[in-house]
Amino acid sequence: MINRYFYQSDIGTFVAEDTNAIFGKMLHADEMDTSATQKYAWEDEIAIMQKTLQPWQLEKAEIIFEYSIPRLGKRIDVIVLLRERVFVIEFKVGETEFLHQDVDQVLDYALDLKNFHQGSLDRLIVPILVATKSSRYSTVCQLSHYDDGVYEPLLTDAPHLKDVLGLVLSDRIKPKAYAVTLEDWTRSRYSPTPTIIEAARSLYLNHSVEDITRHEAEGEQLERTTRYVQQVIRETKTRGGKSICFVTGVPGAGKTLVGLNIAVQQESKEDLAVYLSGNGPLVAVLTEALTRDKQAQEKANGNKITKKEAEREVKRFIQIIHRYRDNMLGKVKVVNEHLEIDTTKELKDQNAGYGEVENIAIFDEAQRSWDKEHISAWLNRKKGFTNFPMSEGEFLIWSLDQRQDRAVIICLVGGGQEINTGEAGIGEWIRALNETFPDWRVYISNQLTAKEYAEGRVTELLKENPHVNYSEDLHLAVSMRSFRAESLSNMVHYLLDGHLDKAKKVYENIADRYPIALTRNLGKAKQWLRQKARGNERYGMLVSSKAYRLKPLAIDVRCKPDTVHWFLDDINDVRSSLFLEDVATEFDVQGLELDWTCVVWDGDLRSTQNGWDFFEFNGGSKWNKIKKDTRQAYLINAYHVLLTRARQGMILCVPEGNLEDPTRLPEFYNSTYQYFKSLGLQEI
Repeated sequence: MINRYFYQSDIGTFVAEDTNAIFGKMLHADEMDTSATQKYAWEDEIAIMQKTLQPWQLEKAEIIFEYSIPRLGKRIDVIVLLRERVFVIEFKVGETEFLHQDVDQVLDYALDLKNFHQGSLDRLIVPILVATKSSRYSTVCQLSHYDDGVYEPLLTDAPHLKDVLGLVLSDRIKPKAYAVTLEDWTRSRYSPTPTIIEAARSLYLNHSVEDITRHEAEGEQLERTTRYVQQVIRETKTRGGKSICFVTGVPGAGKTLVGLNIAVQQESKEDLAVYLSGNGPLVAVLTEALTRDKQAQEKANGNKITKKEAEREVKRFIQIIHRYRDNMLGKVKVVNEHLEIDTTKELKDQNAGYGEVENIAIFDEAQRSWDKEHISAWLNRKKGFTNFPMSEGEFLIWSLDQRQDRAVIICLVGGGQEINTGEAGIGEWIRALNETFPDWRVYISNQLTAKEYAEGRVTELLKENPHVNYSEDLHLAVSMRSFRAESLSNMVHYLLDGHLDKAKKVYENIADRYPIALTRNLGKAKQWLRQKARGNERYGMLVSSKAYRLKPLAIDVRCKPDTVHWFLDDINDVRSSLFLEDVATEFDVQGLELDWTCVVWDGDLRSTQNGWDFFEFNGGSKWNKIKKDTRQAYLINAYHVLLTRARQGMILCVPEGNLEDPTRLPEFYNSTYQYFKSLGLQEI
């Protein structure tokens, strides 16, 4: 049986038990997974805790060593459950100083328990950092000003750990009924909602999508969709031929997680899968995060591996779609307006044919593949490839169709989320299947017939295709994006659609769990972010890609952030989002998330009594109105992306403008500020 911990006991038994016996139990539970350095530290930790807990050995209390925070690959050194409190203790054996990152680490553990662990939700959580060779210890304890039952981290050396515990316990707490008893704490459900970065890391460590979700409904639907797609892969392998699946889902439902799960965890060694996305920042950030994790994992196991070697392994299953496409383009030529393989450039493989090595390809945001005109013009302009005869979707199917044995394509499809011109939509994939690849078997979500996909014409487009299979298992209906405000997307939708009353009603229901503030001062907005974030929670500033007149606020949208450093590095790096210098646009953050955001609003989207007005700055002296419906829709969708990137809360900053600057007149901003104010947001 696999437990969430390496050792657990009541305190009385623990204090009296032989140290070597406890150590042996931990070694047995570890299964040779932990480094030798950590194992040596366990001996010290056991001895320290036995001395520390002697005053409470007759009380009804428990101690737990190496408690696993499920799904996210973290383990807490020691948990002590005593007098309805949860003590979270992190040891730094041999250390003389309390490092900032170590304080953040133990606070992160406490916040994870408070936010996601049912046995901890209504209890006091006490994070304690023990630098065993330090000469300092906390003499004052206080709850966080957030009033959520989490103490400010306490610091101590080994000899005074007992005094620090006593200090906390000297504060009386009122008796109350708890949702989960302390006796059942270790069996209590854990319900995390990881960011896409955390989720990818967990999948790479061989967790399943069901493991890393918050609710049963989320885990069940993700696992159900994954199982359905894997069944299609098995059936295609058995009979041969080619198949394509279309997976749909509400915003934040986990389509990308399904794709990553399939790419990482193939059932057969004969099947190779690749996750492909046109979202460059997403691919770059995930690749770097997994590469760093791979390096750290190998180092902890005593193995040497260069960053390039780690990156090469990661890139085997996650790639930017354009590189995959361009590699195939290097094999082809156009003959009489048709594509043919140029056999002078590529040898034929008995299985892959002229296709790539992977027989399974997952295309994220498939509706954003380019139409024929857009990709043809781009290839002509950038690559010198003339008269390209296909849309991007058709070419990607054609690429997998080159395989001699079998192939499966999984298209992950979002609806109504276009932010770029030239996006063909899902109708183009279906047209290509009908006209060019009629033998491919089509597995399609029953929700793909809704109006946001191919203008509701999917059923009509497929009615003559004899190989179509509809299934509700290919639709993800439950959003898992924000653990504090699952209705946020609806509120933003109403807000941008001009339905203020509906938006206000939704906001009233989430305001206590998902704070949204409003200000006209960027300095105050930055201060708000810094005050809200705790531990390693991430924050940053977001702006529209059309926000050209924020330069007086030291925001130049033309200065692109290094998204890898922006999302992954700490506050000591000026390129980090936490430094609050570089801003990200909708193109940088699409598919990614932060804990807290500041959305700085420019004059490109202005609220009026008749709805929104849409503008684009001409680069010199004035704003021009955007009149085309499609371009207006792109701008609305861009702000929808910006307003749904924060997991825990956000602040909106609408500048005051300047009467002396005709490009930043107060009238460009005032009505928008008043519109947000009428939502009932807290003004800063």
